[in-house]
Amino acid sequence: MADDIKLDGVLSALDAGLPQAQARLLEFLRIPSISTDPAHRGDVRAAAEWLCAELAGLGFDASVRDTPGHPMVVAHSQKGDRRPVLFYGHYDVQPVDPLNLWDSPPFEPAIEVTPNGPVIRGRGSSDDKGQLMTFVEAFRAWKAVHGALPSDLVLLFEGEEESGSPSLRPFLHENADELRAGIAMICDTSMYADGRPAITTQLRGLLGEEITIRAADRDLHSGSFGGLAANPIQVLVNALASVKDETGRVTLSGFYDGVPDLSDELRADWGALGFDAEAFLSRVGLKHPVGERGRTALEMVWNRPTFEINGITGGYTGEGFKTVLPAEARAKVSFRLTGTQDPQAIRSAFRAHIRAALPPDCRVEFADHGASPASRMDISDPAFTAAKQALSEEWGRDAAYIGAGGSIPIAGDFKEILGMDSMLIGFARDDDRIHSPNEKYDLQSFAKGARSWARILAALA
Repeated sequence: MADDIKLDGVLSALDAGLPQAQARLLEFLRIPSISTDPAHRGDVRAAAEWLCAELAGLGFDASVRDTPGHPMVVAHSQKGDRRPVLFYGHYDVQPVDPLNLWDSPPFEPAIEVTPNGPVIRGRGSSDDKGQLMTFVEAFRAWKAVHGALPSDLVLLFEGEEESGSPSLRPFLHENADELRAGIAMICDTSMYADGRPAITTQLRGLLGEEITIRAADRDLHSGSFGGLAANPIQVLVNALASVKDETGRVTLSGFYDGVPDLSDELRADWGALGFDAEAFLSRVGLKHPVGERGRTALEMVWNRPTFEINGITGGYTGEGFKTVLPAEARAKVSFRLTGTQDPQAIRSAFRAHIRAALPPDCRVEFADHGASPASRMDISDPAFTAAKQALSEEWGRDAAYIGAGGSIPIAGDFKEILGMDSMLIGFARDDDRIHSPNEKYDLQSFAKGARSWARILAALA
């Protein structure tokens, strides 16, 4: 009962301190920590130092750690007898272009009243400063009520997530013993589409390839050479089209090795979400689902691998018309991966497939654009059940285990390098406009997000 009373006290402290918490977040958001722009290098460091000072003021052993790029912020609470928990977020933000599409200056954040409730408007409000500060405010209230921080916390806040995280993997390798914990919490995710709290338990991996096919040593007149000379665009589209069959399955040798079927628990959880594929597609002017035959919509975007053609160029593409057979054609393609699919094995199979489709006069070159495996969490860990129950109690709705069609490489890095699973719990909304002008974060997400973390801390204790 004492623990319950203390949790109630923490939640009350969060409610009473919300105006001050908003003010701290607005101060943080005013720092233009755009990691991809060298002109803002000093601002990125300023954001790291601001965050470090906040954590040190709460009693964390906090420091700014230099890397070859932007710094990491690392903090620890005192050691105890709890299962160590690592909290990850990032303090860098996306560029603001195009600036003319913002309704207010992106680094002059403010609370704005909208028909759907108050929001925090400004770059980084949702991705990821607002989400990161839900951690910090939960820790602040916990200390105010208990007189001390929860023990065995490890905080890792990154400054390069929006520019590809080039320093992250080396940093994890170099500091593995210090950072390793029992489980990681990642706040850079969203709730389910209807505002239901959720834990993302699986993420698809990503493999990117660029293909260039060349034939003649110059563009050719289609009247003189058409029908006789190899056309690289035709060769390219034929080869790419044959990567999928008429049922939507990928034809590459060994492609489905390691692709798991959906568990009964997740199938039931996802079925209860009532996802409407037609309504989802209607938001982008479409109506009819396509894809792998015999699979549900959520299964296709969360639990099945894909092959997509992202761009094709070649020949004359300017105004008017020009009848040529181009000398070369290019394409960029990507694969979303699930389960234990091996990105490098799939890269090799794809390249072999393209080479096998080439006529004698054509040559091909490949350029890789990254490869990361899928991440799949072990939801049999009791921490997942405890966190799910805590979220359900805070939001008054049953929390769901969900998947994500995209990729968050940090979850895979934690698994590979530190040997721990992650819980991806965030409170962003679909309409937060992350990476776009007029980014916002619902004040409800900020307030209830911090309350959610307080409940999760208590549940894990």
